[in-house]
Amino acid sequence: MLYTIATSPFHCDFTAILRLIMPDSAVLLIQDGVIAAVHQSTHLSQLQQVGAQVYALEADVNARGLQNMISKDVILASYQDFVQLTVVHKQHFAL
Repeated sequence: MLYTIATSPFHCDFTAILRLIMPDSAVLLIQDGVIAAVHQSTHLSQLQQVGAQVYALEADVNARGLQNMISKDVILASYQDFVQLTVVHKQHFAL
C-alpha cells in the first residue's frame, strides 16, 4: 500500500499514522510532510522502524529549502516517480 503524508508530523497524530503503516508499504512524504524526512529526526526514525520504504517529493523538499537537510535514507521522488508509485501500489491511503 502507498501512504502519502501531506501534513507536518508536528501538526498531526503521527503515532496513529505509524500504526497504519506496514513493513511492505511505501510512504511518500509530500507538502509539509517532507519535514519528517529531515536527517536524524525522530519522525524519520519511527518510519524506518516500521520498515516501510520512505520517499519525499523533491519539489516539496526544494520549495521548503530542505535540500541539504534530508536524510540519505530517504529517496527523493519526482512527479513521475509519484505516478509510478501509484501504479505499483494499487491501494493508496492519503493522510
